[in-house]
Amino acid sequence: MNKKIVVLTGAGVSAESGINTFRDSGGLWEGHDIMEVASPQGFAQNPELVLDFYNKRRRQLQEVGPNQAHLALADLERHAKVTIITQNVDDLHERAGSSEVIHLHGELLKVRSTGDDHLVIDWKKDLHLGDSCKKGYQLRPHIVWFGEAVPLLEEAAMITQSADILIIIGTSMQVYPAASLINFVDEGTPIYFVDPKPSISANDYNQLTIIPKTAVQGVPLLVSNLISDI
Repeated sequence: MNKKIVVLTGAGVSAESGINTFRDSGGLWEGHDIMEVASPQGFAQNPELVLDFYNKRRRQLQEVGPNQAHLALADLERHAKVTIITQNVDDLHERAGSSEVIHLHGELLKVRSTGDDHLVIDWKKDLHLGDSCKKGYQLRPHIVWFGEAVPLLEEAAMITQSADILIIIGTSMQVYPAASLINFVDEGTPIYFVDPKPSISANDYNQLTIIPKTAVQGVPLLVSNLISDI
C-alpha cells in the first residue's frame, strides 16, 4: 500500500459511459458557443440559458453509470494509495468506488452561491432563476468557467509531485492549467498515457509509456499489470 499513484482523467473516461464530451471539433458544446454557457459573461448575459444547459447535463449524468475504466481505478485503490485528479465534472469515479477524487473543474451535482464562493450545496435537481442560498444570493453551477481561477490546482500540483506513478487517461493535454500537471512529477517517475489518439510521445518525457487504446480498453489492462507489480 506504499505506492502513491496519481491518476489524471479527462473527457475520454466519461465519454464511454455516454457523457457528451466537452466540445466538438468546431468548438461548439451541444450547439452552443463555449463562452455562452461556460463563462461568467455568458451567465451574466443569459442566466436562464446557462442554467438550462447545466440542468440538461445534470439530468443526463443521472441516467448513466461508471464504466470498466472507472471500476478498474477503484479496484486499484485496494492495492495502492490512489488519488484521482479529474477534469470531469461528473461523479462517476465516486460512484465506481474511488474515495480520493479532486475535481479541478468543479462538480455538476453541486451548486454554489453567487455571493459566497465557499457556500457550496449538493444539488441533483434542476436549478432555476430565483433559487437562492441562505444569504439570499442566486445559486449557480459549481463549475469552473473560462476566465475563473482553478482553486484546487495548487493542491493537485502538490499531490502530483509526490506520485510514484502517474497515469493520464482520456485527455487531449490541451486544456490548461490541468495539462501542466504532468510537469510536476519528479524526473524518472513512470508515466502511463492511455488515449486512442495520444497527443504526446515517448520522446517528450522520460519513463513515458503510451497505451493507444480507449479508457475502457486500456485502463483495466494497465491496472491489472500494475497490481501484479505492486
